[in-house]
Amino acid sequence: MPLLTRIRGPRDLDRLSLEELDQLAGEIRTFLVDAVSKTGGHLGPNLGVVELTIALHRVFDSPKDKVLWDTGHQSYVHKLLTGRQDFAGLRQKGGLSGYPSQAESDHDVIENSHASTVLGWADGIAKANQLKKRDSHVVAVIGDGALTGGMAWEALNNIADAKDRPLVIVVNDNERSYAPTIGGLANHLATLRTTDGYERFLARGKDLLERTPVVGKPLYETLHGAKKGLKDFIAPQGMFEDLGLKYVGPIDGHDIEALESALARAKRFGGPVLVHCLTEKGRGYQPALQDEADRFHGISPIHPDTGLPVKATGVDWTSVFGDEMVQLGKERDDIVAITAAMLQPVGLKKFADTFPDRIYDVGIAEQHAAVSAAGLAYAGLHPVFAVYATFLNRAFDQVLMDVALHKCGVTFVLDRAGVTGTDGASHNGMWDMSILQVVPGLRLAAPRDAEQVRAQLREAVAVDDAPTVVRFSKGAVGPAVPAVGRVGGMDVLREPGTDRPDVLLVSVGALAPMCLDIAGLLDKQGISTTVVDPRWVKPVDEAMAPLAERHRVVVTVEDNSRVGGVGSAIAQALRDAGVDVPLRDFGIPPRFLDHASRAEVLTEIGLTAPDIARQVTGLVAKLDGRFEGTAAEVDSVEPARD
Repeated sequence: MPLLTRIRGPRDLDRLSLEELDQLAGEIRTFLVDAVSKTGGHLGPNLGVVELTIALHRVFDSPKDKVLWDTGHQSYVHKLLTGRQDFAGLRQKGGLSGYPSQAESDHDVIENSHASTVLGWADGIAKANQLKKRDSHVVAVIGDGALTGGMAWEALNNIADAKDRPLVIVVNDNERSYAPTIGGLANHLATLRTTDGYERFLARGKDLLERTPVVGKPLYETLHGAKKGLKDFIAPQGMFEDLGLKYVGPIDGHDIEALESALARAKRFGGPVLVHCLTEKGRGYQPALQDEADRFHGISPIHPDTGLPVKATGVDWTSVFGDEMVQLGKERDDIVAITAAMLQPVGLKKFADTFPDRIYDVGIAEQHAAVSAAGLAYAGLHPVFAVYATFLNRAFDQVLMDVALHKCGVTFVLDRAGVTGTDGASHNGMWDMSILQVVPGLRLAAPRDAEQVRAQLREAVAVDDAPTVVRFSKGAVGPAVPAVGRVGGMDVLREPGTDRPDVLLVSVGALAPMCLDIAGLLDKQGISTTVVDPRWVKPVDEAMAPLAERHRVVVTVEDNSRVGGVGSAIAQALRDAGVDVPLRDFGIPPRFLDHASRAEVLTEIGLTAPDIARQVTGLVAKLDGRFEGTAAEVDSVEPARD
């Protein structure tokens, strides 16, 4: 019987010998490749932490001891060792989350999957343990990439201040976040990795001196007493110890015996300890090791033997943006690009290859990226900061007070906007159009297709006296959605064929095909509809109010929270203009959305063509004094488009 099938909880590991633990590690890697190749997910990071996770659960007693993961995408092995071995539905509706999940297990704590937060969590839990006189331990596992985030260092400053508060920090150092880690911290860790560690040096010296007659023992004691200076010379971990953290390492992160020894020493210490572990992302799987870009950080379904995708995907939104950035870079030498440790995922790899001196990777530091962008703009350049929509939340104050207040020409490109699905609640980009509505002077574009990504990116970088934002979805971009006319700055996608149409349907961004489906369904009910794409959703186009006034009902559809979103902004603009037309806004409800496919999430929240058409039909029927039959009939009508 495979050893993995006998592991139902962490304490089952206690019965295994070192040889059996090595066998278990091999079985886990085989399991991960087989399972994740079917569903997609974060493969490379988990292949790198197999032995580390085993050692953590051997030394610490979860869930009494809290093992916290930053960012959580490397928690698959943790799931396996805590009784969750059904990976058939990983990241799918009803299946396991791709991150720790409190709903799944008492062994899980942090599930937000935004980097650099774990040390703050650990500090808070350790303080609570101290006040409540609990004898449990706190272990925070953080990648070297996440240590580039400022929050991590704010937490370290507090953690180191409490010399008697037990807290173990495990730095999972694989020289990468998505891609190779950059910056001064990365250089420091590289020095630690490549220097013969103090502990090994001292051990060899002790052995030699103790065999030396007369002077050997006094010399060793002198050497040991001067260990701080020697440590800085032999293995310069002084940065951590100067903060007040006991440093242990570097440790081979694939040697279970060495890991257990180091973690056990850290556990006994009684104060804050940093254990520096060297791991290899993608370990044991050759296709991952050969992938220099990100070592299979996150994959779609692949053939497990070759690592090649199971099916080819169409052109995606990200690559359309990336190609246009290269063209803009050739035309304008003032355009520079910024990424927060995600060069390839946000589509800037081609720009970096073409203009290596005009790309800045700041690490996982979105706040710094926004402020640095302000400085670049002030100094005469036009920075384009490409970032996942969900991660711009972290830099709101900087967008508001550093970029907008100073009227800096900075373009923010938000990838993965709207419902993203399988990565769960923390990765849906569903707040950006609400949060950014309050920023004075900011202009926000929501392209509906590839042509509009290119056009609106160009319009955005032409603005040099205010922040601009271009946001688009995750995955393959659909076919072009042509305009049939223009009103003000808005594209008309469908004309009603009557002078007094019933519904003005405002389509935001990638939902344009669905909005045309809605109009088709309404047409079958005898409801005439104009469909417009505002293109720039902030500020509201001046032509919106007079256009709305010519309709009986205004309906907005957006892939963003209904609270404070585009619908709310249009409603306010109509009120300000004295246009008294009923408005119904459709969008994402104000709740966190469980992981599932994008289509499943949209169906669950009622953001589909039949659902919206049914409700709009009911609204028009109410205005007409008709209440029965009409709305229900929409459910039986097929959408006009896929």
